[in-house]
Amino acid sequence: MEEKKLAICAEQITKMYKLYDKPSDRLKEALGLKKGKLYKEHYALNGVDLSIYKGETVGIIGTNGSGKSTILKIITGVLNATSGNLMVDGRISALLELGAGFNMEYNGIENIYLNGTMMGFSEKEIEARMDSILEFADIGDFVYQPCKTYSSGMFVRLAFAVAINIEPEILIVDEALSVGDVFFQAKCYHKFEEFKKMGKTILFVSHDLSSIAKYCDRVVLLNKGVKLGEGSPKEMIDTYKQVLVGQYQAPEEEALLQDEDVNETAENSTEADQNPQIKEKNTEEKTVQEEKNASAKSKEETKKIIQNLGVNEKALEYGNRDGEITEFYITDKKDVQTSAIIKGEEFTLHMKVKFNNDVPAPIFAFTIKDKHGTEITGTNTMFEKAFLESVKAGESKEITFTQRMDLQGGEYLLSLGLTGYEGDQFQVYHRLYDVLSLTVVSEKNTVGYYDMNSKIVIK
Repeated sequence: MEEKKLAICAEQITKMYKLYDKPSDRLKEALGLKKGKLYKEHYALNGVDLSIYKGETVGIIGTNGSGKSTILKIITGVLNATSGNLMVDGRISALLELGAGFNMEYNGIENIYLNGTMMGFSEKEIEARMDSILEFADIGDFVYQPCKTYSSGMFVRLAFAVAINIEPEILIVDEALSVGDVFFQAKCYHKFEEFKKMGKTILFVSHDLSSIAKYCDRVVLLNKGVKLGEGSPKEMIDTYKQVLVGQYQAPEEEALLQDEDVNETAENSTEADQNPQIKEKNTEEKTVQEEKNASAKSKEETKKIIQNLGVNEKALEYGNRDGEITEFYITDKKDVQTSAIIKGEEFTLHMKVKFNNDVPAPIFAFTIKDKHGTEITGTNTMFEKAFLESVKAGESKEITFTQRMDLQGGEYLLSLGLTGYEGDQFQVYHRLYDVLSLTVVSEKNTVGYYDMNSKIVIK
């Protein structure tokens, strides 16, 4: 088996900025007029490791200020790291910021030569690629006008055309594609697919999670300058959504909480051992409770088998538990519980929710994703204006979503959500990601994700 070769290897990359309260402090420090630190340290990146192999398409996601653009600028040489080691093997073409590397006074043609020269190409090599660049950019006679007269869309068209037509071994793109129109974006993503087939290495930063899920082999999640993890697009996107709503818990924190539970149990056991009466009482209570638990467990297991066909027992879940999704299942048009629906027929998603605290306006939601984690469709009670009331602690609600199945035949994953707003603050009470599998059975599949049910007449 051929060993994978590294295209980019970043080890313990740190980028620290000095933040001064006033400009005079910077001057005093430069002149050595005052001892001690006159600045605060801000770490845009803090000990980030990144290994990208040749031929991979790797996505980097994270909230604003997480260090995504900073790591790309360090890899491309625009910024120097404060500390750490970096190895890059291959010619890089980068599209970092709108107009980066362009001279605003030069016209489009002059900037093509300028960019090509900066990337190490001769004038003759740039001329050989000129037609391809102009054809891809498709900005007409504006290419002869100064770049300061360009719209943002023209900028990104020309910049991307240059970046992908100089035969890079590594292509780095940072959010630039969100500027172009839908036709240009489609052309760019088609080029991405060509690059992947050619075995090029692509490093891709975007807030468009569906694009990340579709094109990336692997995803790195950054948050506040620290790498939270890396893995499959689906896994990292789900974790990122936890970060967005402040519900992310690091694996070390979970282990710590489990240790605390163990310690608490041990303390209770010690107290009982020291007091025989407590021990006897606990034993009696334990026997009664065990019988109740066994009976409840048996009923629950039977109920789960009957009611939860296609359930993912290891589904990711989180939330503050002011409300909990306690039951969920799918029924077909005959009201029979199932995990397989025939295309074109009606089906119903059932949810039961118990509220542990007062909730001002709960939102019940579901989302259907494909196996790669791309969200295809879904809805919620706020979109549908179906339920906009408050609920009290102790209440339960049963929610049903009924709709026609028009997705193409195949395997899908279903996620459930219980969220809401308290004032202006978005709250996640309970989320269950990829908790149900759903099979769509079809005799006829059309193009794309769903069937438009076209009626064809030929005369």
